[in-house]
Amino acid sequence: MKILSHKDAAYAAFVKRLRRRAIPEDSVRDLVSDIIAKVATDGDKALVELTERFDGAKLTRKSLFVSEKEFAEAEAGVSAATRDAVRRSLTNIHWFAKKSMRKDWSGKNAEGATVGERFTPFDRVGVYVPGGKAPLVSTALMTAGFAQAAGVPEVFAATPCGADGKVNPALLYALQQAGVTEAIKVGGAQAIAAMALGTKTIRPVDRIFGPGNRFVVEAKRQLVGAVSIDLLPGPSEILILADASAKAAYIAADMLAQAEHGGDSIVGFATPSKALLNQVKREVEKQADTLSRGKMIREVLKSGTFLLHVKSLEEGIAISNDFAPEHLSLIVENEDEILAKIRTAGAIYLGADSPVAVGDFLAGPSHTLPTGGAGRSFSGLRADQFQRRTSIVKMGKSAVKKSLPVIEEFARLEGLDAHGKSTSIRLER
Repeated sequence: MKILSHKDAAYAAFVKRLRRRAIPEDSVRDLVSDIIAKVATDGDKALVELTERFDGAKLTRKSLFVSEKEFAEAEAGVSAATRDAVRRSLTNIHWFAKKSMRKDWSGKNAEGATVGERFTPFDRVGVYVPGGKAPLVSTALMTAGFAQAAGVPEVFAATPCGADGKVNPALLYALQQAGVTEAIKVGGAQAIAAMALGTKTIRPVDRIFGPGNRFVVEAKRQLVGAVSIDLLPGPSEILILADASAKAAYIAADMLAQAEHGGDSIVGFATPSKALLNQVKREVEKQADTLSRGKMIREVLKSGTFLLHVKSLEEGIAISNDFAPEHLSLIVENEDEILAKIRTAGAIYLGADSPVAVGDFLAGPSHTLPTGGAGRSFSGLRADQFQRRTSIVKMGKSAVKKSLPVIEEFARLEGLDAHGKSTSIRLER
């Protein structure tokens, strides 16, 4: 863990580097570009070859897809506890999604024209569910579940299989319950390329949703235009901002929960209390020894974890807004005052009794959130992203007459006389 105080010489330079931009490394950009080109040229053949190369699974064009038999076996095999967990999570997801969906509206403008907006679900979307180090069952629900709530008729899923060519049964069950209509056992940038560009057996989707590693995120970035995307959700990250009132054991537990994702995860903690910082450090070391994924956690603690002793909570707020964390946990006495000053977090967890894990699995808002500093530009996944917006304009003669002088003036200014004529002709006898 990197531990720095505002009194340290290296502190200012480290804090400055926390203002990140989600810009990929050249090596990542080039590899993803090559993968996309290969899928565009060779289609299903490329997916088979790349799946064997990266995941060690020998698939065929037919076995790229999850079969109806595999879905049925997964449904029959999951436990009652899994069924209940999936059901309860989906209940909250659907409730939250319905609250945040956009609704049709119309009204009269100043000239009397009827204007409004219509919102319809996308016809076909793709959801990506990571499955490398752990079967992210909850991610299936927090992507496809929102599509289901929005009424998307076709939901296509991509998730990597194991070396045996199989997908975790609980993950398949979750995809099925969340309304997925097709699924392939393909991960990585090649899965994003297949959903965006299509192959002989895969029809392209209208929009792609879901988190992934840096290669998945870069593929989404490169394919914008061929398809639209939700946001840029990469490896997990958390920043905890706390004052002396917080409990070190709770903070350490939240830090370790995010470190458990492994890989390029980032775990941060900032406090003006030196005593709390020292307590948290001891708790992290103590609790890490009790966890099953200790080796993976230790790697994140070594390379992706920082503890900052800040001058004040105000400085902690500024650091948070620069860092734009995926998850921000606020454990402070005056939480309403602090909350009002936070602008860039993907999701905010208020108070000592709000673990990020409840947002990961159950609360209702999607855990698919912007990372790598993208929170300054993107919001987390939400239901209205599954809706296509269309504006509506309807005019009668009276509205045309009132609008004509303005239209003719803009037509004159821009040298577009046909625009003016197309309006005035409607008033000629």
